[in-house]
Amino acid sequence: MVDVNRRGFLKISGAVLAASGLGISLKPVSAYAQPLKIQYAKETTTICPYCSVGCSIIVSTRKGKVVNTEGDPDSPINRGSLCTKGGSIYQMANNENRLGKPLYRAPYATEWKEVDWEWALERIAKNVKTSRDKSFRAANDKGELVNRTEGIASVGSAAIDNEECFVYQKFLRGLGLVYIEHQARI
Repeated sequence: MVDVNRRGFLKISGAVLAASGLGISLKPVSAYAQPLKIQYAKETTTICPYCSVGCSIIVSTRKGKVVNTEGDPDSPINRGSLCTKGGSIYQMANNENRLGKPLYRAPYATEWKEVDWEWALERIAKNVKTSRDKSFRAANDKGELVNRTEGIASVGSAAIDNEECFVYQKFLRGLGLVYIEHQARI
């Protein structure tokens, strides 16, 4: 067995590379700067939708299209870092496999069909109203005024900020919901 130290190994490796014709050129290489992806883009901050930590993300858009996403270094929560799910959020906006229109499957049907947003929102509003009317209780068993519905529940999202959460809570309480939960507590 040959006793080769680190320096000897490097000399032998260099000699083998030179002899094989795959030598490394020491000529200077010209480097050219590429234009930035976010050049002339509008930057907006948002909150990562995946978990309840609330990491801040900078979304760069140009002509209505997302061109880049990155962690917000000014955020005291994540200081610019993102987990793997938050780091891949760019793919949520730019993915040809993402649905662009709502799908509807009628009761007992086996196939989904594309519907327009107006129809889908009207259908959701109608179903909420029907469910609320069926399960609304003005008074409990003791005769006390409660004005609540027990037929609808809500699981909130960590992807909304405090202001949106406030408005959402007002909406849910206005419907009379009592079963309100939030992702951060689950």
